[in-house]
Order: sequence, then structure tokens, then C-alpha cells
Amino acid sequence: MAKAVITVEDLSKRYFIGHRAQKREKYVTLREAFSRELNDFARKASDLIRGRQVVQGDEVEEFWALRNINFEVKEGEVIGIIGRNGAGKSTLLKILSRITEPTEGRVKLQGRVASLLEVGTGFHNELTGRENIFLNGAILGMTRREIRKKFDEIVAFAGVERFLDTPVKRYSSGMYVRLAFAVAAHLEPDILVVDEVLAVGDAEFQKKCLGKMRDVSQQEGRTVLFVSHNLAAVAELTSRAIVLSGGTISADGPVNASISNYLSMASNSLVYENATSSPTPHLKRVEVLTSELTGIHQSGKELEVRFLISHLSPMTKACFSFNIVNQFQNAVVHAWALYPDVQYGTESGETLLVCRFPSLKLNVGHYHIRTHLTEPPGMEIYEKLDGLCPFEVIRIEDTMLWGWDPSSCAYYEEAKWTLK
Repeated sequence: MAKAVITVEDLSKRYFIGHRAQKREKYVTLREAFSRELNDFARKASDLIRGRQVVQGDEVEEFWALRNINFEVKEGEVIGIIGRNGAGKSTLLKILSRITEPTEGRVKLQGRVASLLEVGTGFHNELTGRENIFLNGAILGMTRREIRKKFDEIVAFAGVERFLDTPVKRYSSGMYVRLAFAVAAHLEPDILVVDEVLAVGDAEFQKKCLGKMRDVSQQEGRTVLFVSHNLAAVAELTSRAIVLSGGTISADGPVNASISNYLSMASNSLVYENATSSPTPHLKRVEVLTSELTGIHQSGKELEVRFLISHLSPMTKACFSFNIVNQFQNAVVHAWALYPDVQYGTESGETLLVCRFPSLKLNVGHYHIRTHLTEPPGMEIYEKLDGLCPFEVIRIEDTMLWGWDPSSCAYYEEAKWTLK
């Protein structure tokens, strides 16, 4: 039976939030203002010396980022941690990485922990890429000989050979993340902690990172904690997921069940609104109804898009079409309501056009809406919009052995094969 390498018991983290009172103050003399600032400085200095959080403001609010968190992670497990913004995911990882201390409870860790929480974590800006590799290895407790043994693999994976002796402060965010992940994954940590920071990299690098994390867990038997809003990646990489909501655990179990719990936590519409009252025909509102949580759509399920068109100036031969555009800016779905098949807008007012896809089989990835409101060729182009209502497509059922990479295809159809 695998041993527990992470044990979290009754973990809570409290912060204090300062608010400045909005009341109108009476006239204050220079002496009074100076005395107030001096007292404020003395209070902050006292908090710093005692290791307490420094809070600015006249009123202080107590905020619990985490409350009574309990879970255990076995050696070799790959755990996904998901939740909406502000749920407490980053706070939890900072405690597990020993960056911050809990207010209550405790964490037991067995082995070395390598963390990739945000761009630049653990790097010294003035040092070169080469020097930072050795610095991070030393922090993890590795000898210079052990680091040299992995050095070439790290550099090849990160793809920064030309800039190895350049100070990392001159790196782009993508180069920074590539090197940071390569160091964290290759220096043989017992526990690898990865936050949403991978979103900075391009699609090809993200694919490499997911493959490396899979190798770290399956081939090397190491433990991985993976935080991401990309549910497709979580479903592909992990077998178990923890859902955080409001600083507490709302679900902890098989990844598909946890994702279903997460998807049930909110409404299911995305909206673009235009408040202008222009007499020129234009889109007043666009609404995307996804199958699940706001911004999340399960591939193969029904998706509906609603367009409210304002035409205070009548149109003779209205033509409207839209694209669903993927993260590579490729239009992968095209739908249209063209004259003379669909006739509207000949009188002043508004028209609601609804387009429904009974089974939209988009590949996993990020998508948005691009619209075109015109009249037939050679006539007026009223409006073209792009980047509307971004949403994410996921698959949580059984996937292909190597996963559904967004760059492999844009759309898939179910097919039946026979072997003779």
C-alpha cells in the first residue's frame, strides 16, 4: 500500500483586509497629520517585527481564504485541484510549498517539493538561466553533480540554449515559464506542484508539459498536484480531483465526479451586450448557452447562440452570419441567416435570431464568436465583431489514449469501423 506523502489536517488560512473610511474629515494641522503618520508607521513596523500581516486602512475585515481543509495524497498520485477564481487554490498551494504559513491546522510533507506557482517563482532576475538552474537545484537539496547530470535534459526541454547565459530578467514570460517548468520537473522532486502558470506557454509547450507530468507520475512514481481551469487537461492527466469553493472542499473523488460537481456550481450563459443606441443596424446582445458552467461546454452536447439585432434603420436584404473561432484564430464552424431564406429587418425595431446546435462536436480548447452583419455583396457592411463570449470546450468521458490535443483537429465526428 502506497504511503501518504501529503497529509493536510484542519487547515485554515486567515487574512485581514483593510478599508479606508469614506467619511469627510475636519481640518487637520500639519502636526496632527505628522503624528498620525508616525503612529501608523510604528504600528506597521511592530507587525513586521512580529511576523504579522501588515494591514492598511481605518477598518479591518477578517477573511478566511481556507477553512478546515482535510485530505491525504498517496505516493505517485496525480491530483487535480479545481475551483473558481478566489476559491483558495493558490493559497493552498502556497502553504503546501512552504511559502506561507497556515493560521490553523498543519501539513505533513514527505520528501522534496518543487513548485511552479507563478512566473518567476524561485528565480533570481540578475542571474543567468544557467546560474538559476544550479540555484534551484541547490534549493531542492541536490548536489552540483546531480544537477550537472540533468542539465542537458533541462536545457533541451526548455529550448533556451541561445539564451542560457543571459540574465533571466531579459527573458519573455514564455521563456521564463519553459525554463522554470523544466527545472522543477527534471530535478527529481518527490512532489511536483504546478499552478495555472502553464497557461502562459504556447499550445505545443503545454502539450510537452502535460506529457512530462504524466511521465513523472507514471514512470517515476512521483506525486503531482495540478491546478488548472483547463478541465480537459485535468481530466486527461489526473485520476482524482479536489474541488474548492469558498475556501472549503466541496468534492474530493474520481476526476469525472469532481468535474461534474464543479460544473453544477453556476449558471450556464455567456453574454455580450452593446448599450449604444446607434440607428445603424448592429448587435445589441449576444448570448451563448453552454451545456455546463459559465464558459464551459461538454463536447457533443447541445449549444445555443442567441443574437438580438437592433435595426432602427430598416435593412433591405439583411444577411447575418457568425463563426465559432478556436484559439488558433481559425473559424471552425460557420452558420448563417441570409436573405432570401431568412427575411427580417425591413421595419424599424429588433429581431432575435437563435441558432441551436443539437450536438456540437468541437475538439477541446478555447473558442469565441465572430459575427458579420451585412447586406448582399456590393452593399453596405453594417458591423463585424470578433472575440465575443469566449468559452471552453472539454471532454470528460473516456478520451483517446494520447488525449485530445487542440492542435490535432478542430472538430470530430463519431464513426463506426468494421474489420473484415
